[in-house]
Amino acid sequence: MTTTLDVPGFRPPDPSPQALAEAGKNLRRDVPRSSHAELSLGPDRPDPVALLEEQAATRVPELVPVRHGRMMESEFTFYRGAAIVMAADLAATPRTGLSAQICGDAHLSNFGLFGSPERRLVFDLNDFDETYPGPWEWDVKRLAASITVAGRDRGFTLQQRREAVLLTAKGYRDEMRTLAGRGHLEAWYRHVDADEALRQVAPQLKGSNRKQVQQMLAKARSHDSLQALGKLTRTVDGQLRIVSNPPVVVAVEDLLPDADAQQVGQSLQAVADAYRDSLPADVRNLFGRYRLVHVAHKVVGVGSVGTRAWIALFIGRDGLDPLFIQAKEAQMSVIQRFLPTDDPANNGERVVLGQRLMQAVSDLFLGWARTTGLDGQERDFYLRQLRDWKGSLDLNVVEPVGLALYGRLCGATLARAHARSADRMTLAGYLGNSDTFDRAIADFAEAYADQNARDYAAFRAAIDQGRLAAEPGV
Repeated sequence: MTTTLDVPGFRPPDPSPQALAEAGKNLRRDVPRSSHAELSLGPDRPDPVALLEEQAATRVPELVPVRHGRMMESEFTFYRGAAIVMAADLAATPRTGLSAQICGDAHLSNFGLFGSPERRLVFDLNDFDETYPGPWEWDVKRLAASITVAGRDRGFTLQQRREAVLLTAKGYRDEMRTLAGRGHLEAWYRHVDADEALRQVAPQLKGSNRKQVQQMLAKARSHDSLQALGKLTRTVDGQLRIVSNPPVVVAVEDLLPDADAQQVGQSLQAVADAYRDSLPADVRNLFGRYRLVHVAHKVVGVGSVGTRAWIALFIGRDGLDPLFIQAKEAQMSVIQRFLPTDDPANNGERVVLGQRLMQAVSDLFLGWARTTGLDGQERDFYLRQLRDWKGSLDLNVVEPVGLALYGRLCGATLARAHARSADRMTLAGYLGNSDTFDRAIADFAEAYADQNARDYAAFRAAIDQGRLAAEPGV
């Protein structure tokens, strides 16, 4: 008699969910959940300013002062740009040994709204420059500390900040436990519909906060290629061109005035062709209907400033059928240097594959390319639509209850992203049903916000002393 186990190539069933949950509980003996409160930074801790200087060495020299200028605006903007500093610190914190595809830079502002290919407005992580397989704890701690730092910038009390972080950690823990009870497909398909999320939290929001969220949704839906066309371009001699606004946006002919126009055009088309080859066959067919008409360099974000980033205008059926593609340079992940890993073959591909694994739905035009620049240097890029219903919370006006509810949403979203690659049943068993983990994360977040404040002071001192150049207000 033949059983299923006799079939060649049959994969034996995984341990039961109960056994995996029990394995997670057993991890608490070696790594107590309360231990995640620890932040023990010894005298050999790397100099945070030196780490930022090291990063600057691979970036466009003229834009490094712009990056520093954006980072010096507040403790939170410094935190956004100092992912490498926190990665070095997280390497010394307790970890369970459970891994996931992690964001690597899961701070509050790297969550937001965007349009799905099915034309739904969804909420998810939206920045994956640092994504890599690593300890799930690192993402949770970076998110939690970002909430505390943002709360301090807004003048929230210790209790208000702590409540926001507790709710964030609980959101992560509750969602992971929920997903542990679901089948693989159901867990994989789970996503956050923005309108449904608003309906759920609306009763807990005051009028002003509710209005802010509604405005955020409406603004996100207005951010598309047609809106970008009106904002970024003008017609020159009958041709659409991206308008220079240096140093934030610089058209390619202004950036390279002495270069051979034909050579530049051929180089840009070669990048577009290499990118097209990375797309799925159906999207490749769609993209082939657009033609490249103009390219400009664009400064983006805070932490990304100084990496090479381009926007390319493609036109389809006519001048009212635009497609803006953003190409961002992909360098080595900041977390990779603190983990025993191998170098990826292509950092653009690393970003794209990590994003596809973590996001419930991804940009239709997400792809990658490797190109040799006019300086002879080979660089990796990942590409995506410049604007596709993108939006995020305005942290300058958020109130304590809004920050707490937003944190809970981010925590649950992060758990869903991790569950697509992690052993969610073992992780849920480790987290458990009590708030032990939540309280530890809240303690860690306050401790790291203190450290971030000290690092920010050192950063400002380095600017005042002339060690770092900064150009604020750009």
